[in-house]
Amino acid sequence: MTDPTTPLGLLGTWALTRVVDDRLAGEKRDVQGTATLTLETPDRIRWREEGTMTWPGHSVPVSRTLYVERYVDRPGGPWAVHFEDGRLFHPWAVGAWVDHPCGPDHYRGLVQADGDPVGRWTVEWRAQGPEKDYVMRTAHLRADET
Repeated sequence: MTDPTTPLGLLGTWALTRVVDDRLAGEKRDVQGTATLTLETPDRIRWREEGTMTWPGHSVPVSRTLYVERYVDRPGGPWAVHFEDGRLFHPWAVGAWVDHPCGPDHYRGLVQADGDPVGRWTVEWRAQGPEKDYVMRTAHLRADET
């Protein structure tokens, strides 16, 4: 039995489908790709996404790397997501909304996981403020189940 509240149950390669509903720009963008979560140490997971973003008349490659790490001051304790440059993004909290202030804008996110072992998980971000107004929904399916 895996614990879906920790990122350890998400190790492996996932088919990624993302929809970005940008209300400020009045357009939707889609991303198809993969997310690979790799255990680097017992307390650090590399989360690499690669894919292609499309919207009418456009198609561009996209990628990003995040790290999910245990809080350094609490070995064996809770996890947090960090940007590639090491800045804290948000606490890892499956089934609970988390917040990330970013300049004048505010991000609110939710991670949900289904199954034991986890066969599907989703991430939703809502960004609002003077510079952003979008909802980004990402679904992940085990690569061997697509």
